[in-house]
Amino acid sequence: MKMDALKATQYYINRIVTDTSGMKVLLLDRETTPIISLVSTQSYLLSKETYLVDRIENSNRDVMRHLKCVCFLRPSESSIQALLDELRSPKYGDYYIYFSNILKKSMIEMLAENDESEVVREIQEFYADYYVVTPFLFHIGLSPSVYPLFAEGHSWNPGALSRAVQGLSALLLSMKRRPNIRYERNSAMALKLGQEIEYLISHESNLFSTKSTDKKTHLLILDRKNDPVTPLLTQWTYHAMLNDVIGINNGRIDLSYVPDIRPEVKEIMISQDQDTFFKQSQYLNFGDLGLSIKEFVDTYQSKTKSHHQIESISDMKRFVEAYPEFRKLSGNVTKHVTLVGELSRIVSTNHLLEVSELEQSLACNEQHNNDLKGLKAMIANSKFLPEHKVRCVILYALRYERVQGNATSELKQLLISNGVDTDHVAMVDVVLRYAGVGERQSDIFQNENLFSRGRNMFKGLQGVENVYTQHNPAVAEMLEDLLRGRQGLHWQERLPNLDPKARPPLIGNENGMFNQDIIVFVVGGATMEEELAVAKLNAKYESQNVNILLGGTSVHNSRSFLSELSTTFFPLLRQDGR
Repeated sequence: MKMDALKATQYYINRIVTDTSGMKVLLLDRETTPIISLVSTQSYLLSKETYLVDRIENSNRDVMRHLKCVCFLRPSESSIQALLDELRSPKYGDYYIYFSNILKKSMIEMLAENDESEVVREIQEFYADYYVVTPFLFHIGLSPSVYPLFAEGHSWNPGALSRAVQGLSALLLSMKRRPNIRYERNSAMALKLGQEIEYLISHESNLFSTKSTDKKTHLLILDRKNDPVTPLLTQWTYHAMLNDVIGINNGRIDLSYVPDIRPEVKEIMISQDQDTFFKQSQYLNFGDLGLSIKEFVDTYQSKTKSHHQIESISDMKRFVEAYPEFRKLSGNVTKHVTLVGELSRIVSTNHLLEVSELEQSLACNEQHNNDLKGLKAMIANSKFLPEHKVRCVILYALRYERVQGNATSELKQLLISNGVDTDHVAMVDVVLRYAGVGERQSDIFQNENLFSRGRNMFKGLQGVENVYTQHNPAVAEMLEDLLRGRQGLHWQERLPNLDPKARPPLIGNENGMFNQDIIVFVVGGATMEEELAVAKLNAKYESQNVNILLGGTSVHNSRSFLSELSTTFFPLLRQDGR
């Protein structure tokens, strides 16, 4: 079975609503609601006789004893308590209960004790305890407000660790995989997560004993601190841009802030499973995306014999406004015209092309004097947003941390004198503390010794496809090395096996990797740029029967990455007096 996070979760959701026949109510909790909404639709649930979807925490539901009730809940204390309250005073005739993860024996006993009306017909575990973004990308949903990531420095907050173990183990169970676990050597958090996963696997060996696949499975646990650059860069492919420039929250995009926005597009749901145009366009760069939408609108024009001249995104928006029947017939593309129009406005208003060009230079090329000159000019120019100025200074500080003539202190003062809030400026030091050269395991800038500097200069001489997309995430370069059988010993050392006494399978050989599954999990959050890289690698190495899945504690854009460090890592530095 090929690893596909979307199909795995959809399988469970389909079982939940079809195993119980007849009219029914579906009760969810705070966390299973978005898990389902990311992979299913209201119309699908209705087609399976799901009469009503509600939250189990809502105590104001009507009593409908003639209906069956299907519950899909996380085995958390709050959801168990809400279920116990429900069973003490049942509102429906029969209850079929599905938990998204392993249920403790004590919880089953509690449910039995409180089912005095004997309405519970079934209890099962369906391991959909993670959030699916694409078939190749999942996350655990560790938002700072609910599950702060850090406790002291580079160590887990216990609640976040527990949720990460539950989510990642559910992913393994849903894929029917028992992996060989490797972790980044310099990361205490990656090691701790690996140990907890291994402990759970050994104590629930009956669940993980499946022999459903003869493929070797590797779980590679990485740490975001080893590549802090990727989440800081402006993105230029469609899906990544939506997440980076506007923001996506569990598949939903909020456009209510746009003046005079039509009611039907104030909130837009995007899903490659439900939206053919999005599936075809999600990896297109911004220029090709405009052409793709224009082709569709041109096709509609030819069918309706309309002769509107359409040369730009704004022309498309005016055309859509003028033809309500077009909006009705092609709702998906209409919403994408709206989204691309808003992206285009933000790119222009916030001067993102100029910002991105400087970001890419800082991320990919070693040219200190030019970068410093460009950065000073940017900071002094009021047309650029403070957040973009701070991001570029962070990139500068990371790249040139140990370079003679480093001007990070001068740049921070320049930010303050140009009106940037001191708390925002302080993020430069926070990111250095989190992921400076002393914390990182990898030479991501290829500038830490004479040999790598030479390689970097040679790399800079080669032509690039696009000045705005020069950067290649570190995880992509690592996977490419493994898949092609390059630097095998280097990666064996950098990604040691969890059990040093064991004799684990090698990560490929000198001929590359064949017939293997790789799950890459990033403590500190994955990114859409990394998902794009994984999608390309899956396509490129399909003939070697290699399948890669990317996951993380969350999926970051630049704002959420810095926000997580600001709210969970920065306060710890303050408490420490650092």
